[in-house]
Amino acid sequence: MATTAEDFPRKNALFAKHRALGSPLDSDWNGMPIPQNYATDPYEETTIVRSKAGLFDVSGLRMIDVSGPEVVKVLNLMLTSDVDKLTPGQSAISNIVDENGALIDDVLVYRDGPTAFRLSHGGGGLEDVIDGFFQGADATWAKDDDVHILSLQGPLALDILAPHTPFDLKTLKYFEHARTELFGKPVSLARGGYSAERGYEVFCTAEDAPFLWDAILEAGKPYGAVPASWSCLDIVRVEGALLFFPFDMPQGDTTPWEVGADWTVDMGKPDFHGKAALASKKGKERVAQVGIEIDAHEAIEPGAKIYKDGKDVGLVNSTTYSRHLMKSIALAHVEPALKAIGTPLEVQSAAGTFSAHVVRTPFYDPHRLRTHPLDER
Repeated sequence: MATTAEDFPRKNALFAKHRALGSPLDSDWNGMPIPQNYATDPYEETTIVRSKAGLFDVSGLRMIDVSGPEVVKVLNLMLTSDVDKLTPGQSAISNIVDENGALIDDVLVYRDGPTAFRLSHGGGGLEDVIDGFFQGADATWAKDDDVHILSLQGPLALDILAPHTPFDLKTLKYFEHARTELFGKPVSLARGGYSAERGYEVFCTAEDAPFLWDAILEAGKPYGAVPASWSCLDIVRVEGALLFFPFDMPQGDTTPWEVGADWTVDMGKPDFHGKAALASKKGKERVAQVGIEIDAHEAIEPGAKIYKDGKDVGLVNSTTYSRHLMKSIALAHVEPALKAIGTPLEVQSAAGTFSAHVVRTPFYDPHRLRTHPLDER
């Protein structure tokens, strides 16, 4: 029997909205049904996200509330970054590694107060290990399956939302968030997203999610904003060279050094789980994270092998055919000696064998001016 949205353990309050837009809701992420596709073309949605704005439902993310007098101590032992460097209203990407220094999840940490944080994570193993870190500590953690996250992404996102919140939204910088109201409903607004465009994520209750979904789209109608599917989200995030755990770490024991996530690791902290193993593996990377252009007129399947002079030297991870850039592109792992821009390679896929070469990333907006304007740096 085919899987339906009713079979998934987490309920999506936007179920009826996605069905009305043509999504079968037959796939899930973290146990919540997601609109992988609508009746509209994801490439057309991408064009609108790049030029106007698109509204994504990313409620499939898992949210955890953590708090207590010793919460900073616990989080700093669990995560690779120093969360105490965040001030209330700031957020940052961090990672959690195992005792061998291998990535088991990436985590977006939101600091709401001196002893109050929220953790947002995707498909990794954080929830399998978190309880062990909190055992015996004067701090608590709890999943929040009520929260829904609406993500408006695109160059017109600020214009669409700003008139409908009392908060001065233009003052919110990348990786900052604030509790306020939107269309009269209590929300947390965060500057960020997964599109390589200016964007805002709206954290709300399940009860308020349908109203806010409609209100945002209605406010966005004069600007040309549309609902955008997860297929669109995957296109824009690959164009923006944004990694997706675990698809861009397929080896199962990848270290942060091997995916270019050095900036999430604070080796100056007194200690954190896996620190000694990470220190020992620095400089011994087996693979390097790169972007490649492939001389093909379609997307190449993830898992395709990469060769150099007949030798197996790497693996294609996340891929898309970018109509915006008119290129077949991929995020890939190659032997570290082959990571230089311009290095010629060969990709052997189900569609055939294609020449390829290493290119600068992000593929789209290589200076990240859309998300990090010069006047905010």
